[in-house]
Amino acid sequence: MFITLTAPLREAIAPYAGNQGAFPGSERVLIGFVQEMRSWIANERWFCDGTVYADAVENLRQAHKDDFQTVMSICRAHGRLAYTAELLKKMITSIGKGIENQESIVGGASSIDTAIPCLSEIGSMGGNAVYKSVSLQARRLLLQESLPSVLKRKLRVVNIAKELACGSSDSAQALIDEDIPLADIMLPILNELDGKKECLSAIELYAKQLYQNDVIKDVQYSAEDSQVKIVFTGKQNMNLLKSSAPMTSMTDLTRMVSSGSLSKLCDLSDSESDAGTKKSSTDPIPATTPRSAVFSVVDSIEALESGGVAMFDTLLKAFPKNAESGPINNLHVFVLSNGGCSDMDIFAERFEAVLSQYVDAMTQADIRRVTFVVDTNTKAEEFVGAPTMPAIFTFRAVSDFKEDSLFRHIEPNHAFHLDLTRLSKNFNVKGLNSQQTSTGNIQLYEATPKSYALTKDTKASRAPRIFVRALSFVDAITSNAFESIFVDSMNALDLNGAGNAENNHLFINLISDDRVVLDPSEVEQALMSIIKRHGDRLKRLGLTEVETRLECCLSEGSPPIAIRLVANNPTGFVHVLNTYVEAVDDTETKKVFRLVGGTKASLACSGDSSWEGMDVTTPYPLTRPFDAQRKAAAKSSDTLYCYDLPALFEAAVELKWSDAAAETGVEGSRPMMTTYTTELVVQKKDGSGGSWTMQDYLDGDLELAEMHRGAGANDVGMVAWLMTLKTTEYPEGRQVVLIANDITFKAGSFGTREDVVFKLASEFARAKRVPRLYVAANSGARIGTAEGVKKSFKVAFKDPSKPESGFQYLYVDEETYQRLGPNGDINAEPTVDESGNTVYKLTDIIGAEPDLGVENLKGSGLIAGETSSAYNDIFTMTIVMGRTVGIGAYLVRLGQRTIQKTSSSPIILTGYQALNKLMGVEVYSTNDQLGGPGIMYTNGISHLVAPDHLVAVTQAVEWLSYVPSIRGGLLPITGSSDTIDRTIDFCPTPGAPYDPRCLITGGESADGKWQSGFFDKGSFVETLGGWAKAVVVGRARLGGIPMGVIITENRTSECVKPADPADVSATENVIQQPGCVWFPNSAYKTAQAINDFRTEDLPLMIFANWRGFSGGQRDMFDEVLKYGSMIVDAFVAYEQPIFVFIPPFAEIRGGAWVVLDASINANVMEMYASSKTARGGVLEANGTASVKYRVKDLIATMHRLDDKLKELDAKLASTEDGTEKEATAAAIKQRENMLLPVYEQIAVKFCELHDTPGRMKATGVIEREVEWEHARTFFFWRLRRKLAEYDLRKKLMNATNIGANDSLSPLDASNQIKGWFCESGSGSDTWGDDTTVLSWMAQSHEVLDKKVDDVRVNSIANEIESAVTSSGELGMKALAEGISRLSEKLSGKEKADLGLVLSSMMKSLE
Repeated sequence: MFITLTAPLREAIAPYAGNQGAFPGSERVLIGFVQEMRSWIANERWFCDGTVYADAVENLRQAHKDDFQTVMSICRAHGRLAYTAELLKKMITSIGKGIENQESIVGGASSIDTAIPCLSEIGSMGGNAVYKSVSLQARRLLLQESLPSVLKRKLRVVNIAKELACGSSDSAQALIDEDIPLADIMLPILNELDGKKECLSAIELYAKQLYQNDVIKDVQYSAEDSQVKIVFTGKQNMNLLKSSAPMTSMTDLTRMVSSGSLSKLCDLSDSESDAGTKKSSTDPIPATTPRSAVFSVVDSIEALESGGVAMFDTLLKAFPKNAESGPINNLHVFVLSNGGCSDMDIFAERFEAVLSQYVDAMTQADIRRVTFVVDTNTKAEEFVGAPTMPAIFTFRAVSDFKEDSLFRHIEPNHAFHLDLTRLSKNFNVKGLNSQQTSTGNIQLYEATPKSYALTKDTKASRAPRIFVRALSFVDAITSNAFESIFVDSMNALDLNGAGNAENNHLFINLISDDRVVLDPSEVEQALMSIIKRHGDRLKRLGLTEVETRLECCLSEGSPPIAIRLVANNPTGFVHVLNTYVEAVDDTETKKVFRLVGGTKASLACSGDSSWEGMDVTTPYPLTRPFDAQRKAAAKSSDTLYCYDLPALFEAAVELKWSDAAAETGVEGSRPMMTTYTTELVVQKKDGSGGSWTMQDYLDGDLELAEMHRGAGANDVGMVAWLMTLKTTEYPEGRQVVLIANDITFKAGSFGTREDVVFKLASEFARAKRVPRLYVAANSGARIGTAEGVKKSFKVAFKDPSKPESGFQYLYVDEETYQRLGPNGDINAEPTVDESGNTVYKLTDIIGAEPDLGVENLKGSGLIAGETSSAYNDIFTMTIVMGRTVGIGAYLVRLGQRTIQKTSSSPIILTGYQALNKLMGVEVYSTNDQLGGPGIMYTNGISHLVAPDHLVAVTQAVEWLSYVPSIRGGLLPITGSSDTIDRTIDFCPTPGAPYDPRCLITGGESADGKWQSGFFDKGSFVETLGGWAKAVVVGRARLGGIPMGVIITENRTSECVKPADPADVSATENVIQQPGCVWFPNSAYKTAQAINDFRTEDLPLMIFANWRGFSGGQRDMFDEVLKYGSMIVDAFVAYEQPIFVFIPPFAEIRGGAWVVLDASINANVMEMYASSKTARGGVLEANGTASVKYRVKDLIATMHRLDDKLKELDAKLASTEDGTEKEATAAAIKQRENMLLPVYEQIAVKFCELHDTPGRMKATGVIEREVEWEHARTFFFWRLRRKLAEYDLRKKLMNATNIGANDSLSPLDASNQIKGWFCESGSGSDTWGDDTTVLSWMAQSHEVLDKKVDDVRVNSIANEIESAVTSSGELGMKALAEGISRLSEKLSGKEKADLGLVLSSMMKSLE
């Protein structure tokens, strides 16, 4: 009772009970914060990530159809986004302080970690600047929490320093090996440690970590001078390849290394040469030279300034005097106090002033550089508990001990490894931040293009970009080592809020003492997998290029070489990796990059190879190769540069492999290279080179050649490739021909040369019988004018003084005519103008320039006809990635199968501006109103829609997975984790509408339990989903075998006809279409799907549930009869197995049965029905009963069956009394009326029993009844058997198709096979057993092949006999002549064999 009564009180104080800090109610405040954040996320998720406001509202409306108040509330809240975002940022700040146990309103709340999921969600949101700012603050807090604790690191270093001071060095070496960050905590430690020896021990730790890439020979302490001195030498340097050696593959690279085609790097520079940081004439230092580095501590910069010569002598006295060796030693000075100064430039000036007084002394001490490390005493902005990085200033002897600010805040030992001089030539560089993590050192720079660089590259962006330079010293070069520094680098960029810039660059230098043996191909694959894994984040941070440098050995005992792997993301979707080695040029005086061939990028034709032959110190350009083309393509139609398409196909294929691995849990036989690409280039057959024209094509002088050439080498706006894709279905590779518009070449318009490339490439695909894919992004047929004539013609005005009165004709003068007329540029007739001068009146302008007008339309007709033929001969598909106009739109339709990108990819005949001008009013505002997905997906032109370019290509590759590699080839049968012997769980409920897709894919039951369907789980891909929703079509797999699928929609669907803005009286028309009925659009969709499946060589499964065709006036006018007939036409042309199956509680009636009956194409069609529950007939049972079981028939049946009526009938017949007869008749009538309802049901049932599967089987209209539960297993084996049977009968038909002889019909061929089956000892009654027939075919395949060969021989013999006997003596003469001609083409052995045959034949005639 007490617990019950106090429950409300305990609930009220619960939020306060968890409070552990100084703020009462912090737990309650935290709960409120979390609730508000969740509410904000729920509201803004609809609008973030670049979602258009109108689309967001429409999505809200669809999600809350019956709750417009919620829609309004969310929209109102979004309207205050700027204010709510600021409030949210303040909450995040408070939570961050609370996590750090600092003063905060939520400080001490025990459940503060519950805010982390909300922060993660907010951190993933993007879109406009408001979302980005909130997201950035959330990510900063999350990232900061993942950093190691500063306090813990300081405590550990202090303890180890104390141990080291006592003589124990084990822990010290472990600390150095772990690469624990020391730079940010070194000065605070030196300030806090009391003992001088402990301070020197801490300095020793710092020194050993700093010089870990060198060999430290000795460490010396000077407690009196607060100095630590180390003596070190360099390590063996790597080798460089000779640039003249071929490097077309990894094999070449390995051979070069093993053959000694190398040059020592030390012959060029050393690991600490100033050549890596500044142009220098100083000699490199031999690696074996002993060198000294002294670390000293001073209290302040004032102490340096006031200490005079005595203090500097103290700093320099530890250095040995060896003037002959040149500047080789380094001085490091820790300045413990900054004196309250925070201006970095002032620091630099003061240090420089100090050093300028002692240049001679430093020269005598062989000082190479002096480095000052100063406590900045500032915190990283907005970070709670962030490490404080010191200011680092380095002054080099080569610069007369003046500072180069580019290298400020970088440890000099590290600067050489960061290639910083590549930044400074083309950019004004400003340091943003430096960060030391357990994985390495990271520097961030903001780089703004210099004016002179912009004058050279006028198309470059003027916006600043970020260069991230990361250096990591690792024990071994592994994928984990790379990913660690890679992630830390992204974190550093993210934490600084610098990720809003574009074209950012990340450079990672991995340095290891362990000269590990690595295969560069495997390194490529490992790095690419990591980069792809973080691809979304790279895109969000604007990192378009990731450059990685590492040194490795290619084999045991081989010297190390330097490799650069450059990954860029030109498309925004796919990273492309190029591999280079650092080689010496022909003069052996400088290092250059050499591209390694045989890598993924080079074989897939997806790399740009722009670094080939460049000096390794070449400045980074403002733009990368083809950036201008990519921007032009994006600006023109939000599409891609055509040469980036192979990379998208490679990515799509690899996604398929990844999906397969995720499904099976193993990688399987995934090949390292998944895509090989060669460009198909039109050239003259005689090899003369040079330009070519349409006339050359018409004369037959052109051919298509396979070439490996660089991107952008095209001189025509159409590009084609032959691609070999190693897909999961074809791991050995399948070929496709890819054709694409180059929208950067004359806006992607179709000129005659473009038409020739398209035509030849399509013919090439047809000849090879491989799929042909066309990526559309164009502006239609090219339009031009004769520019030479345009600059020269004149006008004969009616009144020269009043040109506004009009003109009579256009003309050219005598001089112009003599220049243009003989060349055929114009046709003109002489006339005399008003001044009496002879002029030439223009009648025709031909022009000297090619492709000005109607000739382009002729070329368009050429490729239109080619595409129509290609659709029937091979698999064709169009991927619409940008605007496609005129002939481009017709090619889309003629190729039939279409994938359309949802944005900026309209399929139109005329642009909206032209239509507006034609109508004289601004009716249309975008091309999407004419041919966007809202039009083309809903009218069946587009089969699929995709949100972006990569998804579109991925959908294309997915579609290809159902299609044979060549037309007429074997189906791509794959393994399936969905066992074929399982039962089908999903079964419709009689009379209840359901989603028909559940029949084929399965679905969840009302209690959330999964119910399996007919096809393999997850294999169904629907197409044409936006059009004619009364029918569902797509592709699926049955036991791994691909099939076309057509299924009836049994629910009412909507057909929406939009209002045309050009018609002010038009309104949107929504037509309700009941289920199980064919309407004009759904009948057309069915016919089109059948034709598509036919040209894909797919078996077809139809789940039929049609009551007939809609025959109303409107539908008859809309040509339902025509489209229904097209279904029959499509069936007649089909060559693969077709199964028409009536599923449970489904029916086929009347005209629907007529267009589905197996007799339409008995060669391939079979009909089946679900046992017991399926129905089929002319009319539905109710309709049949109303016609064939009328009331009089019902009454007769009552009187025949009802005992009471029988009794009344007898009584009526036997009575003579009129009154009694009337009473009896009334009783009969009453009885009849009472029984009529039930007998009407009896009549319906009686008629229904005429429509059962049993009667269907008895009358021979179906093959058999199939239990739905086991239909999957039955049809799998039936399909396997039919595919094997059809393959054998195709061989048999081809064997009889000799000369003028008619080949066997498909049914005759099947009967012949049946005869062979019975001859083998099997009974004819087992011919219907699919597994038995399959087993027989597998076991007897050699015998069957021999029988087919015998049939072919017999057919040839019959043909010869028929030809000879029908021609008399001429036939005998022709036979002898034929044998003579044949012998001329035979080899010696073949002639001997023929002679023996003829000799044997002659003997038999004797």
